[in-house]
Amino acid sequence: MNRPQSTPRLTDFRRIVVKVGSSLLVDAEAGRLNDAWLKSLIADLAALYRGKRDLLVVSSGAIALGRSVLKLPSGRLELEDSQAAAAVGQIALAHTWNEALSRHGITAGQILVTLGDTEERRRYLNARSTIDKLLEWRAMPVINENDTVATNEIRYGDNDRLAARVATMVSADLLILLSDVDGLYEAPPALVPSARHIACVERITPEIEAMAGTAGSDLSRGGMQTKIEAGKIATASGTHMVIASGRIKHPLDAIAKGARCTWFLTTGNPVTARKKWIAGSLEPKGTLSIDAGAVAALRRGNSLLPVGVVRVEGEFARGDAVVIRGPDGVEIGRGLSAFDAEDAQKIKGRSSADIDSILGFSGRAEMVHRDDLVVGRE
Repeated sequence: MNRPQSTPRLTDFRRIVVKVGSSLLVDAEAGRLNDAWLKSLIADLAALYRGKRDLLVVSSGAIALGRSVLKLPSGRLELEDSQAAAAVGQIALAHTWNEALSRHGITAGQILVTLGDTEERRRYLNARSTIDKLLEWRAMPVINENDTVATNEIRYGDNDRLAARVATMVSADLLILLSDVDGLYEAPPALVPSARHIACVERITPEIEAMAGTAGSDLSRGGMQTKIEAGKIATASGTHMVIASGRIKHPLDAIAKGARCTWFLTTGNPVTARKKWIAGSLEPKGTLSIDAGAVAALRRGNSLLPVGVVRVEGEFARGDAVVIRGPDGVEIGRGLSAFDAEDAQKIKGRSSADIDSILGFSGRAEMVHRDDLVVGRE
């Protein structure tokens, strides 16, 4: 198998999100897990993990596993039935991933998210911080939409877009969507067997979008259309994406060896895209004025600590954008505040060690973390 010369290699990436669909994880006809396939995928993940990469899994399958455990008939489920099936299936899904990863000495961490966790900045920061801590501890987050509480109005509806949002949230440099098909074709191959495979997409155009088909199975809520939408989200945030077949064993190793797949390339990277978003796309809700020592610390690449803040202005909530000004009033940068305005007022000028006693809870040590900060011409 030969990789197109213009496409990257898996070894080029340090933080990778892998999305696994229900139809790959669960054998619908037999009503059970595809154990042999899952073992091969875990072996691939373990090999990348040993290469010191940060790995996250976005796994479908809770509703499908719940249906199997509860012996529910095939066909469409009503919302409340899906939620109840998910409640049973989430336990089975978490147990499955925990057992499979533990055989390779990898600790799994389950995270259930809803649409609001990646759309609302306060909850976005909480989810991002939790995932960052798990990765710091070398645990592997296994993420799924919280189908037990999500409704039709407040859900993603598919894990392709959820995976793309997670990838952008954690500044991943690669998103892998394991699919029923081995990438994008000019037309759905099931309908047009002669359709040409597209190996590399440098930019998602209306013509590329027009190539997408519809959902391919009862278990899958997505389809090529949602994968293209995921590609738009990912590449706009500096994350490369690849759609590859999950119908083979060792699917990640196959990608590494040049198996047929479709790469969606980005010209940016997650850090610069996030900085651009903070600097230019968010309306500042307040201002933090800082002393000369804090200015020097920020220019060295450090976070903004409460001790360096001398004045807090505006009404803002945790996660809102704020302008940061030096002693002369000149704008130094912009960032996302880790505290709301009221709490920021209470801890300004104080040591991070005093936050607990002042606020009555353990907040972040930083007023603005360096990952949420743009200084000068960054």
